[in-house]
Amino acid sequence: MIKVLVFLLLLMASPALADTIMGLPRIVDGDSLVINGAKIRLHGIDAPERNQTCGSEPNRWDCGRQSSRALAEMIDRAPVICHERDVDRYGRIVAVCTVGDVLLNARMVAEGWAVAYRQYSKDYISEEDQARTGGRGIWSGEFVRPEDWRRGQRTTQHRAEPSHHLRDIPDRNCSDFRTWQEAQRFYKLEGPGDPHRLDGDRDGIACEGLKR
Repeated sequence: MIKVLVFLLLLMASPALADTIMGLPRIVDGDSLVINGAKIRLHGIDAPERNQTCGSEPNRWDCGRQSSRALAEMIDRAPVICHERDVDRYGRIVAVCTVGDVLLNARMVAEGWAVAYRQYSKDYISEEDQARTGGRGIWSGEFVRPEDWRRGQRTTQHRAEPSHHLRDIPDRNCSDFRTWQEAQRFYKLEGPGDPHRLDGDRDGIACEGLKR
């Protein structure tokens, strides 16, 4: 509460912050939030739609909900500061948002919970490259880009990098994954031998503790 009051006082005291929105957000999805009634779209990124799924049967998973959850966990009920860049055709404020020293736009792409929205910005292409090479988030398996999902596309367009690319990344353990599906896809991509030791009982199922 004290942090919120400090932010509000700063906002009132400085004319330079006229295009800045501060406060505790309500998460809409992985790239949208609402602060004090203002609808905000994170600049330069595109996250899975809230009802979007990724992968294919029998391992299809709710990547849209997981993306929303990832954004909520990054914010962790802390005040968010958003700097307006534009207003989109739906009347939403397009902004760059931070919580503490974390740039939410970049972090969502770097962790694989959103893609760089190249149609509008090239700001986060390097973060997307890192996520794709590391098999993070939606890059852990197959998915349809959010803009194509909104157009009705359901056939998988993108897959995780081949395993010889993934072997260049640091060792990973179960605590590095948010969902069992993400861990299982990474486990399968790494091929036989379980080099990251994700399948302790060698039954072909990685990080079983995440399924509980």
